[in-house]
Amino acid sequence: MTTRESHVDAVDLVILPPSRDLGDGFTVRRALPQPQRRMVGPFIFFDQMGPVELRDGQGLDVRPHPHIGLATITYLMDGEILHRDSLGSVQSIRPGEVNWMSAGSGIVHSERSPDTARHGGAKLFGLQLWVALPASQEESAPSFAHHDATDIPSGTFDGVTVRQIVGAMDGLSSPVKTLSEMVYAEIVMAPGTRYRVPSEQIERAFYLIDGAVTVDGQPFGPSELVILKPHAEIVLASERGARLVIVGGEPFPEQRLIYWNFVSSRAERIEQAKQDWRERRFAAVPEEHEFIPLPAEPAPPVRYP
Repeated sequence: MTTRESHVDAVDLVILPPSRDLGDGFTVRRALPQPQRRMVGPFIFFDQMGPVELRDGQGLDVRPHPHIGLATITYLMDGEILHRDSLGSVQSIRPGEVNWMSAGSGIVHSERSPDTARHGGAKLFGLQLWVALPASQEESAPSFAHHDATDIPSGTFDGVTVRQIVGAMDGLSSPVKTLSEMVYAEIVMAPGTRYRVPSEQIERAFYLIDGAVTVDGQPFGPSELVILKPHAEIVLASERGARLVIVGGEPFPEQRLIYWNFVSSRAERIEQAKQDWRERRFAAVPEEHEFIPLPAEPAPPVRYP
């Protein structure tokens, strides 16, 4: 992971996450968590998957694994993923659609390429973000919700298209039910346009997917996570056009700990989840017979912030 300085007063930090090859040309960039910045509002994990063109017969195969104390938000720009979980949910997600899975007290899921996407050089490109749940909701019942692309509200303002994936912004309100206040939006800027980033959120960041933008003359490019100072007013400008997402929200008053796929405000809860997974006490995913074991040499949980 690298960072770079910014001369823009409104910018707090610029993170350029390294690209990790997971095999077969499938790459992941993890922008959060990082040593210099653990969270942005409730967002504790930020992964870019791909873009990749899968070899014929190959696909994504994330075996069943557990979560507690967080919600996952999956959003694709290209390709298809089949989600299965221990609640019995079976749901394909395609570009523009949203999968929201709230782990609460515990859930297990797998993410795989469906059979139809394993032939003919299928592509895969998307984002998966995690949000920590409020302390009062960490042990809530797990749940899963899928939203079609047509359910996600969008609007075009002076050549800039906003899709409101989660939360409310720019007069748009997402139907995705959350357990705390947050925003997550996709912004597509036509060449020669400008966009004012809403400043209501205490913590905010934007992530460039494609193209380039400038802020007060400083350029920012693809795969950079640009973290803004609280309530700072900024205007993005793009000469060639750009695609990016904005995330933000109010930070929690309590610290969060993260270990592997577990998030909690309590260290003892992380330890219990580890033991439960070792002893196979989590509910199983129907029609799945594999699982990802707990890391062999676990490190202590990392505290955020």
